[in-house]
Amino acid sequence: MRSIRPLFAARRGGSTRRRTSPVLAAVGLATALSLTATACDSGDTTANAEASASAQDNGGDGKIQIPDDIKDKLKEHGIDLDKWRGGAWKNWDKDDWLREAEDYVNPIIEDLWDPDRMRDAEEPEKEVDENDLTGDQGVTDPTPESIDAEAVSTKYHDNAPEAGKVFFDAPEGTMVCSATVVQDPANPGKSNLVWTAGHCVHAGKSGGWYRNIAFVPSYNDSGLSASELQTATKEEVAPYGVWWGDWAQTSDQWIEQGGQTGGDGAPYDFAVIHVTPEEGNGGKSLEETVGSALPVDFNAPAVPQVKSITATGYPAGAPYDGETMYQCTDKPGRLSLVESDPTMYRIGCTMTGGSSGGGWVATGSNGEPALVSNTSIGPVSAGWLAGPRLGKEAQGVYEAVSEKFAQ
Repeated sequence: MRSIRPLFAARRGGSTRRRTSPVLAAVGLATALSLTATACDSGDTTANAEASASAQDNGGDGKIQIPDDIKDKLKEHGIDLDKWRGGAWKNWDKDDWLREAEDYVNPIIEDLWDPDRMRDAEEPEKEVDENDLTGDQGVTDPTPESIDAEAVSTKYHDNAPEAGKVFFDAPEGTMVCSATVVQDPANPGKSNLVWTAGHCVHAGKSGGWYRNIAFVPSYNDSGLSASELQTATKEEVAPYGVWWGDWAQTSDQWIEQGGQTGGDGAPYDFAVIHVTPEEGNGGKSLEETVGSALPVDFNAPAVPQVKSITATGYPAGAPYDGETMYQCTDKPGRLSLVESDPTMYRIGCTMTGGSSGGGWVATGSNGEPALVSNTSIGPVSAGWLAGPRLGKEAQGVYEAVSEKFAQ
């Protein structure tokens, strides 16, 4: 028996999620809302609003009043802005937890993600559900030898400019994943797309969309220690800003089938987030701000032909503390959970919870580096990671988000 889990980290409690997703029709509201508020301590998700809501001009510096029709649309999604900014977003009752593909909404709460709250989100989950994989079908190669993750040299932006962290709130508390800036075919050179694991945005069949989803590129760029981060400024922790997800999309399979145990939905555990800056930045896109974005290869060679894959992330489970970026490089093997589902990539790696969603980079079909997968699951004892091989379902999610924001 192997005990496996999705690799995100929770501040308190434990939760295991995985996403499976083909093409989704992006129908919901994509307006990013800015709620001027002050976050309380990192253990409390309450934000006390001090001013009226306003809408961000998607990348511009100016802010406009929210039209009444937009407010009405939010109410259709169960969001009353006054109540939401006063803490109503913490209501995870089943009837109020939006779960359908078109239901995603993520009002911005300014300064919610302060350094303390980000730091607290890095604590690993303490309880892990187990799953028996002895009934694996399809093709599974022998368990790879464990490979020690290596710390990425600082500044991180100089060595892995596309990498960063995704923060979000779930019923169990404040959580964190890893993520990657990827190219946007509809907006070349000006991408606002982030790739992560599906279980970092949606709870699967038993829940709905997570809340307060935000991306921080090059988190802790200078590699400050945990003690140094106790007094670090927001600029030191998030030198390229905090970017809120104004749209997220994962697979139908994950939403319909994703579970809290084992590898359910892991072969489809991917998601794309479209982001907008919390604060105006002169109209620059995320790609322009960080200076880079990776292409995504949906036709990467089969596992036997891939010479090596490099996985990047911010592991938070012991012996790691979530403050440092790490990488593992290994020749992948195959992991099959269900014969009818796609075979996954698997590599030896000691990264733990918090690294989930981090990008896997290999030589793509055109001979250039490309994102070919993301961290999805790993054993409780660490030692290896597995990620989905991106195919038509992943491409459908990617293209749908890109087209939604095509200029």
